[in-house]
Amino acid sequence: MIECCANSITSALIGIKAGANRIELCADLKHGGVTPKYSDIEKLRNLTNINLHVLILPIANKFVCSKEDLKIIIKDIEFCKSIGIDGVVIGAINEDRSIDITKTKKMVDVARPMKVTFHRAFDTCLDLENNLEDIIKTGCDYLLTSGQYSDVNKGLENIAQLIKISKNRITILAGGGVNHKNIHELYAAGVRQFHLSGIKTNKFGKSETNFHLIKQAVNSFNEINKKSN
Repeated sequence: MIECCANSITSALIGIKAGANRIELCADLKHGGVTPKYSDIEKLRNLTNINLHVLILPIANKFVCSKEDLKIIIKDIEFCKSIGIDGVVIGAINEDRSIDITKTKKMVDVARPMKVTFHRAFDTCLDLENNLEDIIKTGCDYLLTSGQYSDVNKGLENIAQLIKISKNRITILAGGGVNHKNIHELYAAGVRQFHLSGIKTNKFGKSETNFHLIKQAVNSFNEINKKSN
């Protein structure tokens, strides 16, 4: 599975054309990513039948969730569910950088039957195994992570450890610096789902997903699958 993290409808369509199996739609990716506009979510849903997940995060990189934040997040999750989105990307942590099990579980419960990914708030936490166990308790289907490091290259050993201790209770989705060069190494560590944006500045000066960067990652993944089969 190659998931393209798309910061716009244009980026999403480029990712799909390049062969991504799933899209995570967000906005303002250069600052960390926030919930996209409802109009963009609905438009993309109407344009494609591809598996579509949506980031639900009102303020970029703000993972400690207030009561007001939670109300907004719940509303956004309910909107996504109402228009046939396949999954949402959510999560909450506490001030001490532990997992906020109560608020995250509330998000998961509201989201069902959509799939749920716990986002990279996990990578700001400090206790790999206990943080993982707490996320599993919330019922999330996926954990998006670079192994509690800045990117997957530095976090490779931790990613392998997460896969081992999760024992298939949650799917580890590797993200943060994923590209065609490190997919082989990540695959060898046990990763089977990969998350990347393939962002580049285009000729108009806008940051958009680059077709060739996604295509290279898809090709690398397909090569591995052929060899393993």
